[in-house]
Amino acid sequence: MLLKSLFGTFFKHRYERLYFNNMAKQVGIHKELSRPSSDMAALRNEVKKARHILILSGAGISAESGVPTFRGAGGYWRQYQAQDLATPDAFAKNPSLVWEFYHHRREVMNSKTPNPAHFAIAEYEKRLENVGGKVVVVTQNIDELHKVAGTNNLFELHGSLFKTKCTSCGEIKENRDSPICEALRNKGAPDAGNPDARIPIKDLPKCTSCGGLLRPHVIWFGENLDENVLSAAFAEVESCDMCFVIGTSSVVYPAAMFAPQVALRGVTVAEFNLEDTPGTRHFKYHFCGPAGVFVPQALAEDDSN
Repeated sequence: MLLKSLFGTFFKHRYERLYFNNMAKQVGIHKELSRPSSDMAALRNEVKKARHILILSGAGISAESGVPTFRGAGGYWRQYQAQDLATPDAFAKNPSLVWEFYHHRREVMNSKTPNPAHFAIAEYEKRLENVGGKVVVVTQNIDELHKVAGTNNLFELHGSLFKTKCTSCGEIKENRDSPICEALRNKGAPDAGNPDARIPIKDLPKCTSCGGLLRPHVIWFGENLDENVLSAAFAEVESCDMCFVIGTSSVVYPAAMFAPQVALRGVTVAEFNLEDTPGTRHFKYHFCGPAGVFVPQALAEDDSN
């Protein structure tokens, strides 16, 4: 299929402009595109007709719940950014430090709750199911806030903070223990002056089946996405009749390709973000502001019903 064939070619961010321009020419879109609409009434009229809505969500929707993004200015845990620790090499060199980082993130989530955008999506999923429709969420987030809000049709591209994978036997299990192991209790403070705990491997989280060292079940930089999850996401991209893009910068591939590919099929895409992204001018709608404000408006129950 077209999207799958493009996956390898446009995986890198440096190809995004070439991708948009070349694909636009194929479907007869002019290079100079006008600003997308911010007409909420018009979007709501289209939402009423949609029966298969794809929701693509990124860090921005979770940031509105107070979840740290660890990206950009100020996005540090101690002196590190996520890309410094979220790699197989970092875990191999210092599993204690990497586990401190993820333990901190897990503990932070104990104080975070879904925001109105998460709840609006979950509620709309149930309403559309009642009339034979379908809402599917494909998220880059690992915090499970969509799941907590009640979303059922959910594909987590980058895994979950609350699952572990054994480095020996490969077993994947849900784990919500707090702390995940006793040696990590009160560890992981994010301030730059905090020393590394230097926990011995024997005291780090262990597999209950084989005793092997556990790692967070998240997709790290340099690792491939789960093929089954990716294939499911591709299927939604190719079959949805409306798409919402919420809180994502549209620069992390392959997820950055999804909404543009939907738009190039002639399907309506509505973007909700605090700023423009590389894909903004290729979408029909763009709402600049908090997702927790605009998404509930877009998905609100029709007063006439």
